Amino acid sequence: MKLKQTFIDFMLHHQERHKRSYNFLVLLEAIQTAAKYIQYLYKTGSLKNIMGEAGITNVQGENVMEMDDIANAIVLHYLRRSNQVICAVTEEEAEPVKLNEDGGRYFIYFDPLDGSSNIRHNLPVGFMFAVAKRNLSGPEDLHLRKGADFRAAGIFLIPTGVFTIALANTGVFRFHQDETMTYVIPENSERLIIPDDPKRWELSFNASNTKAFSKNVQSWIEKHESKHSFRYLGALAGDFHRLLSNGGMFMYPAIVNHPKPEKNRPNGKLRLLYEAAVTAFIAREAGGIAIDEEGNDILDITPRYPHQRTALYVGSSPLVESIRKQLINKG
Repeated sequence: MKLKQTFIDFMLHHQERHKRSYNFLVLLEAIQTAAKYIQYLYKTGSLKNIMGEAGITNVQGENVMEMDDIANAIVLHYLRRSNQVICAVTEEEAEPVKLNEDGGRYFIYFDPLDGSSNIRHNLPVGFMFAVAKRNLSGPEDLHLRKGADFRAAGIFLIPTGVFTIALANTGVFRFHQDETMTYVIPENSERLIIPDDPKRWELSFNASNTKAFSKNVQSWIEKHESKHSFRYLGALAGDFHRLLSNGGMFMYPAIVNHPKPEKNRPNGKLRLLYEAAVTAFIAREAGGIAIDEEGNDILDITPRYPHQRTALYVGSSPLVESIRKQLINKG
């Protein structure tokens, strides 16, 4: 009988091969444990009547689902127990959460349940996270890290039991839950590379917002949308999961021409730290790229505050470079 390699075993050998400490492994084990618990509650949530709204709003003014709140508490609990994290930035807390300021080695930025509008329908959501390292050679000033400084980023797709992780300068790997809820890597599985065959590429964006995008983005869509299939799940984690397998581009442009001006989002809607930069980091390790509305590389943007928003164009490099040219030239 041939046993499959578990995620923890994979990471243990990775750390040993690169002569690195086990602190990172302890942190990732805590993150994985939190994801398993969230997955279990999500699968059984309807029976427990916890899939509705919590009756509160988060720092972004959005209605919080009860599962959002529960997932956030679970992640923070296991991060705290790991003793590896200085502080955490989470979508559900207004300010960074201090955990182990003296002994921690890492910063973590996470969205405990991306795609909250899917919760009441039991559709896929994602637990998205990124890990950055503290300054080990001098005083730590606790600044927010740009994506280029991440050491890892990952997405747990829930409730499908798939875990995708990118490790800095190493690649992207995908694990699946087996019958014991253990994340294992499939046989003959290799690092993920975004396919370079344009025939497989898909475009993913909220088509109902098309007329609210800038004129140059609308022009690009009109020129290119017939060349590729269109898919949109309504959860960044799920749409990006498809993109890694098929190639193409996920777009969440700035909203600048909405008929109701109060609904315009000229700076974009997605959160830079724990949504856009997570996908950008994974895309880079898989051979792709990600930019904002001005054509700047997402990974090079240093956050000014925890919940900073951004537009996002992420995916296959030729497509992203094509729309970058359109955005920069404004026509």
